[in-house]
Amino acid sequence: MTLQVHTQVSLKPFNSFGIDVRARLYAEARSDADVREALAYASAQTLPLLVIGGGSNLLLTQDIPALVLRMATQGIRVLHDDGVHVVVEAEAGEAWHPFVLWTLAEGFCGLENLSLIPGTVGAAPMQNIGAYGVEIKDVFAGLTALDRHTGELRDFSLQECNFAYRDSLFKHETGRWLILRVRFALSRVSHLKLDYGPVQQRLAGQGITDATPSDVSRAICSIRSEKLPDPAVLGNAGSFFKNPLVTRVLAEELRAQYPDLVAYPQGDRHMKLAAGWLIDKAGWKGFREGDAGVHKLQALVLVNYGNATGHDIAHLAQRIQKDIVERFKVELEMEPNQY
Repeated sequence: MTLQVHTQVSLKPFNSFGIDVRARLYAEARSDADVREALAYASAQTLPLLVIGGGSNLLLTQDIPALVLRMATQGIRVLHDDGVHVVVEAEAGEAWHPFVLWTLAEGFCGLENLSLIPGTVGAAPMQNIGAYGVEIKDVFAGLTALDRHTGELRDFSLQECNFAYRDSLFKHETGRWLILRVRFALSRVSHLKLDYGPVQQRLAGQGITDATPSDVSRAICSIRSEKLPDPAVLGNAGSFFKNPLVTRVLAEELRAQYPDLVAYPQGDRHMKLAAGWLIDKAGWKGFREGDAGVHKLQALVLVNYGNATGHDIAHLAQRIQKDIVERFKVELEMEPNQY
């Protein structure tokens, strides 16, 4: 067996909250063969297999009685390039932001709005990651996943993935599908999406009137760096709560009470509220209890000031959820997967 399996490994370096829990078994997959070996090994040990990427979407509340497999597969390939349309395939273990920078350096447009999002390529479709008006589903060309039940490979189309806001088929069937590689439909012709005011303002402030994809990427990196703490310095998982979808009726009731409500129309009958605004309005920004807290600049980000446990973070999240329901009649849903 080429797969190296280790026992009682701390997962602190492998989750962006920096929470110190242990995996009963731990291994890293650098090939499809490693993935298959890990599945067989876990089965032989009658243990579950927990697959992780960059650990930026995890809240670990206990030691993990499983074989934790970190996807470390590497490789980027151009599958199609007709001078305008490009299809790029990347292995699941590729770090997301360096992959985005690679596409920009190659002259490919499409991923610039998703710059500086933590995590790996394989995790991107699970969450249907998105930022500044672009989601994975907008640039998705397919993926290959391993069926953990049968051991067979399957290619998924856009429609088969059931993408929704921070959601996909794979988030609900985590015990079945293991994403191996993802394909993206990009372009050599710029189709910039600059709907978000902060991006427009940042470019204008730099005197940029005819922006390139790289200009947009740099502007977004600058904005994100100011808004979101670096997990290497302060443990966090980025945006902790999804922006809630509510009826237009409820949104208008709230706007009557709070004229500065931040809300975005979603069709005729619904509005998407800014979760960060709700949390800030409720007075949680900057709150700290022990080493678990709400970031002082961005209310949507929960942080670990040093030695918070996963339970500490989860308890704080539950308190915030309860308060938001009582104040605004709005339920907040966690983004990170909790174990």
